[in-house]
Amino acid sequence: MAEISYRSLVWLSYRLAGTFAMGLPLVLLIWAAFKKQASMVRLLSIYWKVASLLAISMMLLADQRPIGLMTLFISPLLMMFSIWFWVDLNQELADLPPWRALPLTVRIWRWSLSGFSLLTSTLALLSLRCLKLISSNNCRAWIEAPKLLHESSENLFNFLFGANWSEPIAAFVGYVALIAYTVGLLQWLLIRLPKNGRIAGEF
Repeated sequence: MAEISYRSLVWLSYRLAGTFAMGLPLVLLIWAAFKKQASMVRLLSIYWKVASLLAISMMLLADQRPIGLMTLFISPLLMMFSIWFWVDLNQELADLPPWRALPLTVRIWRWSLSGFSLLTSTLALLSLRCLKLISSNNCRAWIEAPKLLHESSENLFNFLFGANWSEPIAAFVGYVALIAYTVGLLQWLLIRLPKNGRIAGEF
């Protein structure tokens, strides 16, 4: 694959992430809360807990930490898993009138997110060759968007709080968040999943 086309695909995956992994689910969560659709609010709340790994990946990649490539590969798969796994929520969503705007939009979003997740994880799988030298020319495409995002957040952080939000600090926060995320995920896998199965009530 030519470098220019590979870089374009990487940037496409980041843009799709901004749309289907961040922007649209936030709108849907607010919309579902306004409409008092408990099943959708529950589904999207679970999704946001899982999707936080994507934000952790951005913080790690902003400082060129190779583990960010691993979490970037895993996070879309976990996000896709989180919106289809629950038997009770799937049944409640299936019982909603399919022609209404909110249930229809949620259904379209779930399938769109699944396509995004497969695309991003496939590309991220190719990026694992960069674990040893993430700053090389062939791997630079993966850190361009996180660095731009960090620069924007750095300017906002400095403006609001008058403090320095540097790349090493972002990576440190990312590591701490990753540890907390891993502990929470293991707790769910080892304790709550065997106890509750595919029921979303105790996620």
